[in-house]
Amino acid sequence: MNQLYLFARLAGTRIAVETREVEAVVKLADISPVPGMGVHVAGLSALRSRVLTIIDVAALIRGQRTPIEDRGLAIIADISGHSYGLMVDAVYDICQVPEGELPLRGQLDPAWLSYARGIVEHEGQPYLLVSLSGFIEAGVLAQAA
Repeated sequence: MNQLYLFARLAGTRIAVETREVEAVVKLADISPVPGMGVHVAGLSALRSRVLTIIDVAALIRGQRTPIEDRGLAIIADISGHSYGLMVDAVYDICQVPEGELPLRGQLDPAWLSYARGIVEHEGQPYLLVSLSGFIEAGVLAQAA
């Protein structure tokens, strides 16, 4: 096992992401809104001479945009050949977890059911294991609806 994970907070919930999905974590600068997009698309931003689509993942969870003053960090990922910045509340750590992924247990908030794959424990705390591509797929479905 000994998988490497990024530990963060998103929409007030502790999450873990396999680091193979993560290109970087950046502090967000300017985000240009894109008219006609779903609530989960915060806009476009530039990073190292390329355009990123910034996804307000919390909007997928809560259904409302994150206030501009709370837009601080994003996890950068290349998903299906496109560059995305997925907004998070905070990033805590990157480390190996010898136990790896554990099955979901207990009662899970229904808003997270589509995104949670399992649990990863770090420093005695459970973190929902999520896949960044799952948020993009859900956003595409939300946009199509």
